[in-house]
Parts: sequence; structure tokens; C-alpha cells
Amino acid sequence: MDSRTKFQGKVALVTGGASGLGLATARLFASEGAQVFITGRRQDALLAAAGELGRNAIGVQGDVAKLDDLDRLFSVIRERAGRLDIVFANAGGGEFVPLERVTEAHFDKYFGINVKGTLFTVQKALPLMPSGGAIVINGSMASIKGIPGFSVYAATKAALRSFARTWAVDLKGRNIRVNVIAPGTVVTPGYKTELGMTDEQIEAFAAQAAAATPLGRTGTPNEVARAVAFLASDDSSYVNGIELFVDGGAAQT
Repeated sequence: MDSRTKFQGKVALVTGGASGLGLATARLFASEGAQVFITGRRQDALLAAAGELGRNAIGVQGDVAKLDDLDRLFSVIRERAGRLDIVFANAGGGEFVPLERVTEAHFDKYFGINVKGTLFTVQKALPLMPSGGAIVINGSMASIKGIPGFSVYAATKAALRSFARTWAVDLKGRNIRVNVIAPGTVVTPGYKTELGMTDEQIEAFAAQAAAATPLGRTGTPNEVARAVAFLASDDSSYVNGIELFVDGGAAQT
């Protein structure tokens, strides 16, 4: 099959698709023939992303932590496409907060977005998914690494890894695969909008991460997108329940 049409005729959903890893993946899906639905909380960014992706892309504003927003999203997908072949459950966030400063609000926010949001995104997608569908969950190498001040975020990503193992079994007989992509350090706009880091802090963080990575550099959104596309495509037709690290080897050292 021509790589430019790998997803021809497929319908894909990318949550958190207005920027960063989500946008890079949505861009790749669209370039290879898929009809792509993207979600995001910021309407302006969502409109800009959908405009960039072209006529095969539809943006639906919403927050994955709000079940009414998810219901509206899947109602749009049902009406506009009638089915859903690929789900990239990418929406998520985190913030550096030392253990002694973790609050209930911080815990609830990120477990709500990352864990609750992913669970109900997948649950509500399933009635639209035919045999041969693929679900890819955006995890993180932080789930198995001790990163100071990142305990809540890391725990949410560990929960997602556990989900994939169980869901792969839950979906036995439906021929729907569930896998996790676990990126390493990849600088995206979220470092500013979510983590609240300055340019100087981002540069220092990236340099430190690069020095600790066997490949000696940080990753790019496109490198993660290509790995997601592998897990979402028939190229990985016998891959199920795994966690694929895209981190330059950082999690293995």
C-alpha cells in the first residue's frame, strides 16, 4: 500500500488534537487519507488546527473530563462519519508539584483529565468501532521513572498503562487492539501552557533530558506521530496490549 494512503477510508479521532503530539498525529493521519476528528478545550487553537488539516478534518470543542462534552463529540462523529476506526486518546496534562504541595484540586484535575477522560473517551468510542479498530493511548515514560515533583502526573500515566492491559482482554473477540505510546522528552507548546515553564526553563530541562538519553537528544512530535501511526495501522495487526517507548532509550537506563 502507498504510505500516502495508508489510512484511506479510515475515520480517526485525536483528542487534544489542536497542538503538540496530537496535532502532529492528526496531520499524519490526514496526510495518509484519513478523515480526522480533533478535540480541544481552546476553540481558537482548534479552529486553526482544523483549518491547517484541511477539508477532511473536523474540530469539536470540548473537555474530555466532562462527559457531556464527550457525548456531544461522539454524536458529531456518529452523524458525520457513522463509525470510528482509530482512537488516539491523547488529551492530557500535568504540572510539576512537589509531594508536600500536592492539593486535592491538583489531584482531581489531572486524574480527571488523564484517567477519567481517557476511560470515558474509549468507553464512548466503542459503540462506533468496527472489527479491526485500533485504540492508542498516550502514556509517558514518566510512568516508570522517578521524576521529582511529577508524582501525580506519573501515577495517571501508570493507570493508563494498566487500562491497556485490561482493555485488551475486555475486547477479546471484537478484534479491536489497545496499545500505549510512551513518549520521552518532546518539547511541545504544553510546556508553556500546561507546565508554565519559561523559554529558559524549557531549554535547561531539554538539555538535561538530552544528556540523560542514550541518543543524546530530545524527540520531536513527528517521531511520536509516526509511532502512533504504526500502532494505529495494519502494520501492527498482531500487536496488542503493549507500551511502546519513544524516548531515545531514556526509560531503559
